Amino acid sequence: MTNQASKLELAQVGQDVIIWPEAKIISPEVITIGDSVIIDDFVFIMGGKSTKIGSFVHIASFTSITGGGELVMEDFTGLSGGVRVYTGNENYSGGCLTNPSVPYPYRLATRSYVHIKKHAIIGANTVILPGVVIGEGAAIGANSLVTKDCEPWKTYFGSPAKAIKTRPQNKILELEAQLRQELYDARGNYIPKNQR
Repeated sequence: MTNQASKLELAQVGQDVIIWPEAKIISPEVITIGDSVIIDDFVFIMGGKSTKIGSFVHIASFTSITGGGELVMEDFTGLSGGVRVYTGNENYSGGCLTNPSVPYPYRLATRSYVHIKKHAIIGANTVILPGVVIGEGAAIGANSLVTKDCEPWKTYFGSPAKAIKTRPQNKILELEAQLRQELYDARGNYIPKNQR
């Protein structure tokens, strides 16, 4: 764990976590982070209701996670540079005022969730809207707009994102099993880098 991670007073943080000093994290008390995680400089994370970041996760520079809802990033997931994840949104119907400077009941923002399942990867400058589940092993191409759930082990691209091909599930899961044999003890506990 870096000094930055220890200063943040996160709800829970694992081993070998690197949070670069220029990352901005709001509401760290609702954020849990697994083992072997890298959060680059210039990442913005607003904790919201809860934020669960698994193990072997990378969040690249200039990515933001906002909206006040729930975020789950399972193990072996990644957000490339410039990704925008929205776990909540404004009510655009015209029946209320919008933006965070307007108090309730004049503003009726919606709080929701985004769930990124194991082995999913999100390409640079992609936007993910609230209420979306990115299926296990799904890959989202750069500059895509994700408005709906994405099926497991498919590659998506476009605005809105559409499935264009299938990913190699068996190979990826085989590599995960090999990594777990190498980096975990017999009881399933992660072995930190300095003890290998």
